[in-house]
Amino acid sequence: MNSKLITTLLMIFVLSACSKEPDQNMSKQTDRPTVTAQFEQSDEMISKYLDQLDDPNTTLDDKKRIVCVDYPKEYKTNYMPSLLKLNPENYTQAKLLSDLDIALSYYKEKENIQCP
Repeated sequence: MNSKLITTLLMIFVLSACSKEPDQNMSKQTDRPTVTAQFEQSDEMISKYLDQLDDPNTTLDDKKRIVCVDYPKEYKTNYMPSLLKLNPENYTQAKLLSDLDIALSYYKEKENIQCP
């Protein structure tokens, strides 16, 4: 009697454990279009910021706001997490933060911007 009960419980456990794996994979597949859309939207926003920084008609106050607040916030909260989800084998958080620092340093030096 005990062996039948143990065997039955073991089979239920194995079957339930196997059935959860595809659900997790399906969730990752359904998340990808959402993450791709988030990445594209963030990439567009960052391109807009870069265009403004390169535009000679953009005021220094606007450039300072972009370099010190807007660009880093967009990059860290949207762009970087989306890119890491979409392409984790090619990017690391450390590499992306280094790239951000290089870009910000360039504009700070070019425009003589000091962030608080």
